[in-house]
Amino acid sequence: MDIQAQIERLQKRHDELERELSDPRVFGDQRRAAELSREHRKLRQLFEFHAELQKVERELRENEGMAADEKADAELREMAAHEIEPLKARQQKLMFEIQSIIVPADPNDSRNTIIEIRAGAGGQEAALFAANLYRMYSRYAEERGWKVETMDISPSDLGGLKEAIFSITGEDVFRRMRYESGVHRVQRVPVTEGSGRIHTSTATVAVLPEAEEVDVEIKPEELDITVCRASGPGGQGVNTTDSAVQIIHKPTGMLVRCADERSQLKNKAKALRVLRSRLLQHRQEEEAAKYAAQRKSQVGTGERNERIRTYNFPQNRCTDHRINLTLHNLPAIMEGALEPVIEALMAQALEERLRNAA
Repeated sequence: MDIQAQIERLQKRHDELERELSDPRVFGDQRRAAELSREHRKLRQLFEFHAELQKVERELRENEGMAADEKADAELREMAAHEIEPLKARQQKLMFEIQSIIVPADPNDSRNTIIEIRAGAGGQEAALFAANLYRMYSRYAEERGWKVETMDISPSDLGGLKEAIFSITGEDVFRRMRYESGVHRVQRVPVTEGSGRIHTSTATVAVLPEAEEVDVEIKPEELDITVCRASGPGGQGVNTTDSAVQIIHKPTGMLVRCADERSQLKNKAKALRVLRSRLLQHRQEEEAAKYAAQRKSQVGTGERNERIRTYNFPQNRCTDHRINLTLHNLPAIMEGALEPVIEALMAQALEERLRNAA
């Protein structure tokens, strides 16, 4: 890829965006203005990455020259040689960021995201693992400065979660979280196990790009809405009022329930957000099914029946099966240190996109 030619092309687009955003009439359409602003920020970030890349490459050339210069002072040569590997790593990282912005991305990448976690095989241990995943994603979102909002929670008897639905709002959430969709497997000795045997349990994760009202039209006559009293922890206000909302989308049979808020109206609004996102994903999956051959070249299909990752506690091991990546820092990963895994998945996906673009 000719990076310089792409930068020059995108500089013209950047100038166009600045002219558009300087016109007050653009902000009459808030969605259009938000899209233009996001694109403008991306391009500004691209130019910053490119400027830094040029600086790093200059420093790399200087250090390589110094390290190879037999006439130079031995200590200076050693210092220069010591700087080469970190500079190469930074160069590679910047190239990845630049290519990620230049190569046509999925239009969903900039969307906010709704994540659904459900306990799978393994009973109470699966529910405890689902709670671990919920905490892991919450911590990861916190590290990136994203906002997490709970939509619906179904606790289990031992403090686990039968189901958790929550939204994450922030910059490029779906771009990074999309790879978490699938079956997650845990191998460990459960707290309920007295003989010390290792059990294998699973939880499913669905990652949905959040739909906006203009993306999916839902007609009132298509909905069967019922309200009921919430159950479980939440305080007197939640448990003694008919605030929980259940919505059935008649054409598809999809059912969404929300009981997190004390307000029936707020629960209804949250439930509709989840329903729109599920319908958007359903529509996109139908369209993607037409291109099954292309999907085979991607990093996993994201289907829920696909085992994507194993968390092995006795061996302190986390293995992502799609890219054969194994890391031996499981406690840190469970505390939200997901970046090495997600960046490796993004790099693999970028390589595929570059090959397809070529």
